[in-house]
Amino acid sequence: MESEHGDERPTKKRIGIYSGSFNPVHVGHQKLAEYLIANQLVDEVWFVVSPCNPLKKRDDLIDEYIRLDMLILAIQQKEYFKASDIEFTMPVPSYSIDTLHEFTSLYPDYQFFLVIGSDNALVFDQWKEYTRILNEYPILVYPRHGYDFEPVSGKYPQMQLLQSPYFDISSTQIRHFIAQKKDVSPWLHPAVYQFIMENGLYQ
Repeated sequence: MESEHGDERPTKKRIGIYSGSFNPVHVGHQKLAEYLIANQLVDEVWFVVSPCNPLKKRDDLIDEYIRLDMLILAIQQKEYFKASDIEFTMPVPSYSIDTLHEFTSLYPDYQFFLVIGSDNALVFDQWKEYTRILNEYPILVYPRHGYDFEPVSGKYPQMQLLQSPYFDISSTQIRHFIAQKKDVSPWLHPAVYQFIMENGLYQ
């Protein structure tokens, strides 16, 4: 039905789905999400805590509810960020195709974008039903040092390589530094740092 403003339909709200272990969430995660918003690539970023990533070992993986609590602390002042526990009630391990389909079913009026690192892009053909993901959802790829996406970019024309900065910190490094009693406060939201210290996590 044509409106008085013409026959253009309202555009769908664009949601970036940023899944990860977030063990713990750090400023690199947040800065990437801010980049997506600032460059108008998406309207909101939903951080999805994965109880178990099928391509990662479970070593040092603390309880998913604790990881969710830290994520909520980190993003609570950002109205365009959301923390999601959708995978907590889904079969383990978590597969992105199932999560994306669940979101699409729950929010049919939204358009979902998958946000992944270039490290994951290089092994994307190992993902469950990866061709369906490519056909059904736009994919935003952020660069990670040591994982040059350019050589395989032609293989995945549906993927958009971002010009975002490199965020040279990882959750693995942070856990390692905490165990060594090194100061990790520059890489963590103050509330997350306080939570980790008060609860003796990763020590």
